[in-house]
Amino acid sequence: MLTATLKDAWQVAYEIAVRAGGDPGYPGLFGPPRAPAPRKPRRLAFLETPGWAATSAGAKGAMAKALERIKSAGIEVVSSESHAAVAGVAAAIERARPLSMRINAWEWRWPLNTYRERDASKLSRALLDRLAEAERMSLDQYREDLAQRDSARVRYAELAADCDACISLSAPAAAPVGLGSTGDPNCTVHTSLLGCPAISLPVLQDEGLPLGLQAAGFVNGDAQVFAMAAAIKALF
Repeated sequence: MLTATLKDAWQVAYEIAVRAGGDPGYPGLFGPPRAPAPRKPRRLAFLETPGWAATSAGAKGAMAKALERIKSAGIEVVSSESHAAVAGVAAAIERARPLSMRINAWEWRWPLNTYRERDASKLSRALLDRLAEAERMSLDQYREDLAQRDSARVRYAELAADCDACISLSAPAAAPVGLGSTGDPNCTVHTSLLGCPAISLPVLQDEGLPLGLQAAGFVNGDAQVFAMAAAIKALF
């Protein structure tokens, strides 16, 4: 969801959750009917995420400056280098993208088969490739992938005892030119894998273009991470 303000983001998400119903297994937005007030976090975990290896020098520099600004506001920031639990989470999400892609491929197998039977020419090459991947998988492989996801979620949930939220880049660089791609998802895919709420704040820049600072919370902690994201945004 893209909105002009944080208050708009909360209000639209809340109204969708209470009016339209939800996806199976997802209980909707947790929190009040109006945007929570900003709340300064005590300690944040900085996650490099799987996208860090591809991150541009400009984006890394912007993130470093952001971390210093956050620290100067009296907020403690821990990382994989200083905190064992953060290092554990970083290791657990290292393969977040391929793991998510395999799970999604298997779960799309039935509907994609149905569409292919009707008219395979109406499916994109990407969807046909995803279907082929699913058909190479076995039920046991899918179960193994779910077990890996469950393990990562348990490890991430444990971090809540030490940190109020996690911060990271929303993308490894400025947006790519053209309409062929929305960019590298490796900075954000872990939030989907973990099933946690995440907000991207457009407060950084790379190559003179907007770059997001991502705040991720914990399961059912929508209001909490939103309140902390509002406080972080105010620092910029």
